[in-house]
Amino acid sequence: MENFSPISALIGGALIGLSAGLLWIINGRIAGIAGILGNVVPVRENEVGWRLVFLAALAIGAGLAWHLGPAIAPSLAIVTPTQSTPLGLLVIAGLLVGIGTRLSNGCTSGHGVCGLARLSPRSLAAVLTFMLLGVVTVTVVRHLI
Repeated sequence: MENFSPISALIGGALIGLSAGLLWIINGRIAGIAGILGNVVPVRENEVGWRLVFLAALAIGAGLAWHLGPAIAPSLAIVTPTQSTPLGLLVIAGLLVGIGTRLSNGCTSGHGVCGLARLSPRSLAAVLTFMLLGVVTVTVVRHLI
């Protein structure tokens, strides 16, 4: 954990919590990305706009953090993605995430941030499963293969 920065982690967590809270207060909706993205396609006229804005802001925020973050706060340059991962492996990983999201009826953001805040037993089970499988995956990939 040579690059761990508690300050950037606190800032990121606070911003995620703030955005999830604002979406709940303003729109009465849970900030689960799988649900937001998944319900853009079955068009409900009064719901498409805010979903597209939320998803666009998510992408814009990631882009800004990528380009401006390290210049503003060097501790934000924690992870530097590489292009060394084979595309096929990335596709398989994406498909597995999508399958897991469907099986658990939500994504890590919906269950972890919003579901746990609402004391949802289903979200607690989902988060424990995500975390356990994440630990197993890292152990296998980094230490056994």
